Amino acid sequence: MEVLARQKHKHLEFTLVAVSELSSSSVPPSSTPVIARFSADSGVAELRFRQDSGFIDGFNVNLGTAQLFKLGPLKSLCISGSSDSNKEKSYARGVTILFKNEEESRDFHSAFEQWQNEDVTQGTHLPNGAISDVKSKFDNKIEPSSAKMYFHYYGQLLHQQNMLQDYVRTGTYYAAVIENRADFTGRVVVDVGAGSGILSLFAAQAGAKHVYAVEASEMAEYARKLIAGNPSLGQQITVIKGKVEEVELPEKADILISEPMGTLLVNERMLESYMIARDRFLVPKGKMFPSVGRIHMAPFSDEYLFVEIANKALFWQQQNYYGVDLTALHGSAFQGYFSQPVVDAFDPRLLVSSPMSHVIDFNEAKEEDLYEIDIPLKFVASVGTRVHGLACWFDVLFNGSTVQRWLTTAPGAPTTHWYQIRCVLSQPIYVMAGQEITGRLHMFAHNAQSYTIYLTLSAKMWGPGAEQGGIIQSSSCKLDLKEPYYRMSQPQPYTTAQDQQPHQLLQPQDIPIHTNDLEEPKLLQQPLENSGAQLQ
Repeated sequence: MEVLARQKHKHLEFTLVAVSELSSSSVPPSSTPVIARFSADSGVAELRFRQDSGFIDGFNVNLGTAQLFKLGPLKSLCISGSSDSNKEKSYARGVTILFKNEEESRDFHSAFEQWQNEDVTQGTHLPNGAISDVKSKFDNKIEPSSAKMYFHYYGQLLHQQNMLQDYVRTGTYYAAVIENRADFTGRVVVDVGAGSGILSLFAAQAGAKHVYAVEASEMAEYARKLIAGNPSLGQQITVIKGKVEEVELPEKADILISEPMGTLLVNERMLESYMIARDRFLVPKGKMFPSVGRIHMAPFSDEYLFVEIANKALFWQQQNYYGVDLTALHGSAFQGYFSQPVVDAFDPRLLVSSPMSHVIDFNEAKEEDLYEIDIPLKFVASVGTRVHGLACWFDVLFNGSTVQRWLTTAPGAPTTHWYQIRCVLSQPIYVMAGQEITGRLHMFAHNAQSYTIYLTLSAKMWGPGAEQGGIIQSSSCKLDLKEPYYRMSQPQPYTTAQDQQPHQLLQPQDIPIHTNDLEEPKLLQQPLENSGAQLQ
């Protein structure tokens, strides 16, 4: 192994196969090795990467705030805030590192830990509700402007009211807690992202010994008022203003309760905070409410939705807009509208096949498992039609000792404030009944508290001799879960897929698609073990 130690210069170097930034697809050429250098030249321990004769711009890692995760025998992920001294330019960064062998990976992890321990004073136990001065995991990976807007949104009573008035959501949580009193009576509970404090009050009603309601937004003050207004329950509840990544509690919890779900289950990335809270506060074998989440997916056919989205770009087909020809931007506008996932409620009869599921076990999953979610897709078409994209929804399980209860956002079930989400292809594919549809749903977390989605759906050869054939049609799209199209209509009057006719004004096959815009980052290519798994 090539390790170059130069103690007189107070630095340590490793030769790596490659290093690449999580937020981009750029990878240094494999023919040129990358040098990883641990140093403390400026008085602060940091990790920098050098290729050829110079350091790779922007790849420096502040070891005081960094974390290193093992993604495989030869691959690791380093998450850190920028070490730029200009705080206004501070942002979270993820760097993947590829090693030549397992020994090199092991030695690098050991060196990382040693240099980090030399630089960072180990934290001491803080009093109840105190916040650590060390930059938290949340701050390291989330863009400050996104976090500010996020906490501002949830700090307003009108948004809390919107969630409280989702009676499917609130009623299911209430039933799951009250029907499982045996899990709460005499127990210590932590409410992760407590919001208005309603779940803390439910836990107190179920007989909790004490509830720590942790809320980072200004809603914490409203929660205190609501809890004080219910004195028979409030004496068992302590509201703590701060992030679960930062606060310290005086005791461990027997139960975690939270509502960490966003659209497509993972949007807003609060599930990661839920898992951090589990690792920090929950006793071994403690309970989590909810404990399991499932993302359900199925191809759909909806000609009306496709036409609605595509027609938005017709504005850019004007050839004489105040004397200006706008048509040069039509293709870009067309693709832009199709990069928005659609949030609405739809009729389940629009589904073209039975759904499949991807399971996330909140008791076992690691925070870093949610940085990349890779789901291979496989369906069998039940009808002959045009497939316009992939429909998704989720459910979560409250695995109580007495009663197991599911909260679902499925089409056809009572509508929730999450609705459902659909990823619409700009180029539909045609299928026949019995034809196999394959593909991939690949999601990468980004520092705006959401995900970039890469979807591919393909139709395989169908009929006699199909086993000798391959893919005959394929369509891909790239979407930003952070920027959805909130259609949020009630399910439209159902029309059979065969009766839906393409709009005559549209000729999407004539619109040039720039495939470079659809390419995924070439990072973290290992499929997750639970992809497509069914919950037993």
